[in-house]
Amino acid sequence: MVAVGGGGRRRRAWRWAMRAAASAVLWTAVVQLASIAGLFRPRVLADCGGGGGAGGGVGGVAGLAALAGEDTGAARLSPPALVPKRIYKSNGYLRVTCNGGLNQMRAGICDMVTIARHLNLTLVVPELDKRSFWADPSDFGDIFDVDHFINSLRDELMIVKELPLKLQLRTKKRLYSMPPVSWSNETYYLKRILPLAKKHKVIHFEKSDARLANNGLPIQLQTLRCRVNFQALRFTPQIEALGRKLISTLQRSGQFVVLHLRYEMDMLSFSGCTHGCSSKETEELTRMRYAYPWWKEKEIDSVVKRLQGLCPLTPEEITLVLKALGFTKDTLIYIASGEIYGGERRLAALRAAYPKIVKKEKILSPDELRPFQNHSTQMAALDYMVSLASDIFIPSYDGNMARVVEGHRRYMGFRKTIILDRKKLVELLDLFQGGALAWDEFSDAVKEAHKSRMGQPTERRIIPGQPKEEDYFYANPQECLGSNGGLRDIS
Repeated sequence: MVAVGGGGRRRRAWRWAMRAAASAVLWTAVVQLASIAGLFRPRVLADCGGGGGAGGGVGGVAGLAALAGEDTGAARLSPPALVPKRIYKSNGYLRVTCNGGLNQMRAGICDMVTIARHLNLTLVVPELDKRSFWADPSDFGDIFDVDHFINSLRDELMIVKELPLKLQLRTKKRLYSMPPVSWSNETYYLKRILPLAKKHKVIHFEKSDARLANNGLPIQLQTLRCRVNFQALRFTPQIEALGRKLISTLQRSGQFVVLHLRYEMDMLSFSGCTHGCSSKETEELTRMRYAYPWWKEKEIDSVVKRLQGLCPLTPEEITLVLKALGFTKDTLIYIASGEIYGGERRLAALRAAYPKIVKKEKILSPDELRPFQNHSTQMAALDYMVSLASDIFIPSYDGNMARVVEGHRRYMGFRKTIILDRKKLVELLDLFQGGALAWDEFSDAVKEAHKSRMGQPTERRIIPGQPKEEDYFYANPQECLGSNGGLRDIS
């Protein structure tokens, strides 16, 4: 009886195990079929919020709500189905080492995707600059959502996280590296770069900044640059979550202005702009410039450069400009920047005029910011998100962040961005401070100079043969913008 009872239990256990295995197989099949079916759904890039979004992967009104952490209907939808893969014969692999800060690298990545697509190359996820002034050890995946980057562009090109093992071993011994010629058009890449890629199988671009022309490119290349910038380059969930908290906190206080105050040590040193600095500070900034052999311009006349409008405004100058533009004392101002050169001493005049000045370090706790400390690009990503969501964005210098944010805000519906005419402002500031202009005259002149510099629709300036002097594509990607704040379909 005991033996028979034991056999019955074993048979029941065996039947139970078989049923469990069958159920597992059935559910696996259901999941696989659902995934396959998803590939053939209509192509929807739901994360773009009606046409735009990166940084936070959002754009337009719905995008701003998502940035602020509001519960929208779009946010509750299931993730969009993967777009179908583009099938093509790859002509080789493109490896890229980006150079510069976050936004210089961001624009470079957009260019590199566009070039790889144009040449039918397989792109390896870009490597980020770790040797610049900031010495940030962050990798691409520490800043951007790698899987989203790869999957959202799979109908355009293949992107891989690393080279196949065979090519990894080969490139350790020999890798063809070069910096492409700056401001080049699509013909240069087809005639000069494509044959090299086919010959060497792997080609390495050791610089990514300004490698594509601003103008004269086919519309499909220009709109792809926009698609990468506004849809594919989404920050990591950790950065997005903290950025949304910053934005939500600021918006609870009402409208707010973001002042991108580019008065930082590296900017002043490499530009040679020392207006308002002591002789000791001027010597320190000069020593730093000479300490970096890759910075070619060593002897710089600060006075001449300032009069040409090529220096960032000082905190004292920006205080007078904000007053002249009509910003009142109760304006909430978020300072987007790294450490201000001279610290609180240089911010004294600005803080006296505008007591409601805040930075991310004042809004977030040390514990919240600790994972981002010593990672300047990740900290800049937080400022980028806040800059996109602000009611008004004002950069004190037209560096990479200022220009890329300006273009992104145009894409989000021509949100107000005050692009300061520094050459005119320096002239007016010197006249006012020298007593040649009364305050009302100074204020009226400042307002008049900026009536058409508020981020409204405008044509990108083209100067044949002088690409550096043209308006930058990423500051005004007009091929991707509607004339009245609407967004063109770039998918």
